[in-house]
Amino acid sequence: MTVSIQDKLVFSNGLEVKNRVVLAPMTISACEPGGYVSQADIDYYARRAEAAGMIITGSAYVHPKGQAFPDSFSVAEDDKIEGLSRLAKAIQEKGCLAILQVYHGGRMVLPNLIEGQPVAPSAVKALHGYVAEPRALTYEEVDEMIGYFLEAIRRAIKAGFDGVELHGANTYLIQQFYSPHSNIRKDKWGGTANNRMRFAKTLLKKAKQLVKEEAGRPFLIGYRFSPEEIEEPGIQLHDTLQLLEQLIRLQVDYLHLSIGNAWQSSIRNVTAEEPILYPIIKKVGHRVPLIAVGGIQTGEDAQKVLDAGVPLVALGKALLLEPDWTQKVLEKKEGEMILRYRDELKEHLQLPASFVEELRDYLEGNY
Repeated sequence: MTVSIQDKLVFSNGLEVKNRVVLAPMTISACEPGGYVSQADIDYYARRAEAAGMIITGSAYVHPKGQAFPDSFSVAEDDKIEGLSRLAKAIQEKGCLAILQVYHGGRMVLPNLIEGQPVAPSAVKALHGYVAEPRALTYEEVDEMIGYFLEAIRRAIKAGFDGVELHGANTYLIQQFYSPHSNIRKDKWGGTANNRMRFAKTLLKKAKQLVKEEAGRPFLIGYRFSPEEIEEPGIQLHDTLQLLEQLIRLQVDYLHLSIGNAWQSSIRNVTAEEPILYPIIKKVGHRVPLIAVGGIQTGEDAQKVLDAGVPLVALGKALLLEPDWTQKVLEKKEGEMILRYRDELKEHLQLPASFVEELRDYLEGNY
């Protein structure tokens, strides 16, 4: 049966999305100092909630030393709940599910943001970014770190979100535990692939238990993943397929693929021509919803992903510039889509001024 972008989808816990369009998690760095939700944040997400069936926020850090972006969301303290609650409500008022993405930057945290040394699974410096060599977490601190994530999820529940997305992608801390490049531990949290995936599995298991005991309502726990790493040694596709199998068995509610282009092939095997999406679809099947992302701009682009067997499509730049994207696709008005930012569109788009200035060339299509 052909699936279209306007079709509803019901998750296994009964939560329903009004269509197949997801706002991809993008950090817009518009928070008030200290990671408090700003009115600019609320306006930005609410504006896009009419087009999307589900909004995944930009990353919210679970501990002050896990902040990898300036002026981004904090879910590390109880005093953030009030603002996060206003944000969730503004999204949900448009009939859209509100998902808070939670993360810790690990070794990718900029030292000047936290005024100290970052922490990671091991004291191995990343090969990219303006980063420092991190300090390895002690055995006790790993358990504490899982606790920080669980407290963040508890706050998201209290704030009224429909779920959280565990950010296990883009080389942040959860991925760092699974990566043989960033994790060279000798205890139960490192070494074999089974040990390296223990952090993600333990976190998911405890998160699901927390929801069962404390949410009192359907609440999604999703997981975002990067299928490969360019580092050597690094995560390979077969590693990711093993991890996905375990996450599915632990009843993750959805999986969210993080790649630059939905149809790209392997970044490790240059001779591979098959899109990396295909073996992932084959592994996941119809067991849990999969979200694909990357270069999806037009209705035709989205339909191609849906036709491949992926039930949800995430849009980034397309929804940044055209918050009425879904409506225009369904009304066959794609010729009227906004493709480049112009200053006279500022109010219409509800893009934070600081975000526009930071990414003006990108938004104006100059590169």
